[in-house]
Amino acid sequence: MIILAKPKSLPPAYSDEERENQLIALAYDAVEARIRNGTASSQELVHFLKMGSSREKKEQRIMGEQEKLLSAKTGALEAQKNLDGLMKEALAAFRDYAGDDHGQVL
Repeated sequence: MIILAKPKSLPPAYSDEERENQLIALAYDAVEARIRNGTASSQELVHFLKMGSSREKKEQRIMGEQEKLLSAKTGALEAQKNLDGLMKEALAAFRDYAGDDHGQVL
């Protein structure tokens, strides 16, 4: 039988994400207590061993860099859209300045 420490009193969560984070924190606290008192399951121990491995740290670093790259690509696409709009406006202004009637026959 696993005896858990009395959970800490937490303020009410204001979003689903905040509630999820509270539950994760409680789960970590419970597993920590089981590790300290020697009752943790092998799955729990393996999970935390993997989390501390150099491979996991490298994978986390790679994922962070991929996130930055994706963000940069998104920014570049937005900048390209803005540039395309500015170019269209500039071409229209040049046509107006040159007296182009946009293909209308007078």
